[in-house]
Amino acid sequence: MLMMTKSLVAHSPRLTPRPVPWRSYVINTAALLLFVALIAQAFFRTGLASWSVGLVYIAYDTFLLVFTAAQTWRLMAPAAPGEVAARQPVRRPTLGVIVAAHNEAGVLGVTIDRLITQNDPPDMILIADDGSTDGTAAVMQQLYDLDPPALGECSAPAARLPSLVWLRLPHGGKARALNAAIQQLPTDVVLTVDADTLLDDGALAAMRGAFAADEKLVAATGVLTPICGPSLMERTFQWFQTYEYVRNFLSRYAWMQQRGLLLISGAFAAFRRDALIIVGGFDPACLVEDYELIHRLHRHSADAGLGWDVRVIGAATARTDAPASPMAFLRQRRRWFGGFLQTHWWNRDMIGNAHFGQLGTRMMPVKTLDTLQPVYGIAAFIILIVLVATGKFYLALPILIVMLVKVVFDLAYHLWSLRLYERWTGQPERLGWGRAILASIAEPFTFQLLRHAGALWGWWTFLTGTESWGRQKRTAIGVESEA
Repeated sequence: MLMMTKSLVAHSPRLTPRPVPWRSYVINTAALLLFVALIAQAFFRTGLASWSVGLVYIAYDTFLLVFTAAQTWRLMAPAAPGEVAARQPVRRPTLGVIVAAHNEAGVLGVTIDRLITQNDPPDMILIADDGSTDGTAAVMQQLYDLDPPALGECSAPAARLPSLVWLRLPHGGKARALNAAIQQLPTDVVLTVDADTLLDDGALAAMRGAFAADEKLVAATGVLTPICGPSLMERTFQWFQTYEYVRNFLSRYAWMQQRGLLLISGAFAAFRRDALIIVGGFDPACLVEDYELIHRLHRHSADAGLGWDVRVIGAATARTDAPASPMAFLRQRRRWFGGFLQTHWWNRDMIGNAHFGQLGTRMMPVKTLDTLQPVYGIAAFIILIVLVATGKFYLALPILIVMLVKVVFDLAYHLWSLRLYERWTGQPERLGWGRAILASIAEPFTFQLLRHAGALWGWWTFLTGTESWGRQKRTAIGVESEA
């Protein structure tokens, strides 16, 4: 553990800051000044120009959709060249799964059962019990005949399931639990699965195959589908988030083509163990430890000229419990966006830095603009409301026409993206075009505003330093497991 701590200090820009190049300052300053200038148009301009912040917001979002469409077009080919599974395997790597769990007694059994019934089960399953105070011990004893080991130690393998071991730890958070578990897992590939995530059959085989086929692959994310629960509110949140996840994972595929993928899903992600140890594992100080880790992997690869790769594997699919109420959703997005800002600030020396290739010159500048995107969206909406409330319909009408054109464009892209997604993941049964059309029409005036509100809350927690993980209530995992 001491070795990983030293590695974290050496590779983390939080602990060992790097010099920030002038290009980074220019890009950050330009992004801020542009926002101020656009907001000023509402006070000094008339006509559609007074809504310049909204026009730029729409133009930027449209640019990202066009970029994603261009990069994902190749998925329509008979055999997508971006899938490493088509390459000749080098060697079948050993694969171990870490399930970091804190008070997850209600879902642990289901999660473990999904792992052991895979068509290519893991060589080892390690339950990293992060100081649970619920019925976790009873579950492990009743279902797997495992007696609680001493704190900081692993149990012997389960008699009825020799691949399963139980690591009990004092409560220290997910990142610390994962780091401790990595030390106990001697496999080539380490796969992290949240206790509320159910892997589809074939998911582990797809992950193992990806690492077997590409020795440069050091991190990969599976494709997640949200599940929320049976009530009307829960179904509504699942409806919106399902299509949001489709767009997001296609966007990850697009950035993968540019060798600029930063965002993986810690709920279902795989790493080459040696690479994890080299860069120091997960950072306990970060709200989004999986996202921050990928920056360090990219950094070390660029510094050492290793050519490491990070990918999203379309054939590795899973379902994960997602927020199913307004406050639960806002808390999740507060943490996600606050952690994004936190990580982006620590890594600001990468912005515009050609040393990091297309990641530095393309992805990081885009991420800089993304820090303000929700602020643009909320500001544009507020200005529109003010225009309507003050009776300036002659200004509000052309704005609404622009928004309608944007909705039509988004709808066309949305329907096209569903076709790509179904071809990529092979999951057509979970998507519906009729519901997709309704979501595209309703989202800009409902779910998108809620998403931006969560991001603004993330800005507040980042600026005030009041970040915390919080606790998410499980709403769907039990129902889904019984289906």
